[in-house]
Amino acid sequence: MIDDSLPTSLDVSYCRTQNLSPDLASVGTSRRELYPPLDPYADGWLDVGDGHTLYWSESGNPDGIPVVFLHGGPGAGCVAAYRRFFNPRLWRIVMVDQRGAGRSRPAASVEANTTQHLVADLEQLRAERDIDRWMLFGGSWGSTLALAYGQAHPDQCLGFILRGVFAGTRPEIDWFMTGMGQFFPEAGDAFREEIPPAEHSDMLAAYWRRLTDPNPAVHVPAGRAWAIYESSCAALRARGIDIRLGSDKFAVSVARLEAHYFRHDCFLQPDQLIANIDRIAHLPCHVVQGRYDIICPPVTAQRLVKAWPGATLEMIEDAGHSALEPGIRAALVRAADRFGQSVLPERLLWS
Repeated sequence: MIDDSLPTSLDVSYCRTQNLSPDLASVGTSRRELYPPLDPYADGWLDVGDGHTLYWSESGNPDGIPVVFLHGGPGAGCVAAYRRFFNPRLWRIVMVDQRGAGRSRPAASVEANTTQHLVADLEQLRAERDIDRWMLFGGSWGSTLALAYGQAHPDQCLGFILRGVFAGTRPEIDWFMTGMGQFFPEAGDAFREEIPPAEHSDMLAAYWRRLTDPNPAVHVPAGRAWAIYESSCAALRARGIDIRLGSDKFAVSVARLEAHYFRHDCFLQPDQLIANIDRIAHLPCHVVQGRYDIICPPVTAQRLVKAWPGATLEMIEDAGHSALEPGIRAALVRAADRFGQSVLPERLLWS
């Protein structure tokens, strides 16, 4: 279903049974800018086994509606700006750096790092933070992980806000490697030039060999080339290079983990997330999609919404892939506000 409206069918009784704080005013539906910056009220480390320790944080209202923000990549990690999609008086905002990403340790590790591991990590975090059910909010790879988690643990989900949908299929991976450079040819040329012409027939394998080479003189240039290619294709209008690419650690983490997941078809069966949509079809979902998203073309969002009764798709006509493009960030803020309203007891909305 394609619609400009947002679903309003979340379980109001859940809000009552969880005794959510009444200090939830000013939940506007017309807000277009991010909420003000805020700091976490709690953070820490989660030992998930296999040698991995994840960094997590919580901000906003500790008695609010739980929402987990799932970052992209995989490998990109969370940044403070992501908290600002949510009204801090309404939401209990949980962020976590996935295995190998952000502050989590060890950095850029592909050992024991699969979609199934990440799903299990989220479930462990939810239980340890004493959260009954939470909203899933994710874009790009974050949308993939949100769907995979939801299909594994539907009873723990309140609903989904997704952006730039990526279903982890082989055609989407091939498009990333060889297709999107057709729209950003300068970036595509630079991406190919990092690899000798004799290896161009399999760019993923060529990059993988370099990204896993123990010599930083090999894996750092490869990581930067990969990450710059992706960043250069992320917005409708050229915006310069992501400031995080000043960090070799960030570039290598994104590139190595994305290549690792791509080599294994994101550890999913063919078209798994669309085929299993019935497991979460009873839950509300709103998708925000840039019309000119070159990294995750709109056809995947369209397929998802067609398969999901009651899901809604909001196409942003003047945007590409980035969550922080003006039209997309405004739509995500509105979506979070509207979802928040739908779980509030009616007396709070009209008092």
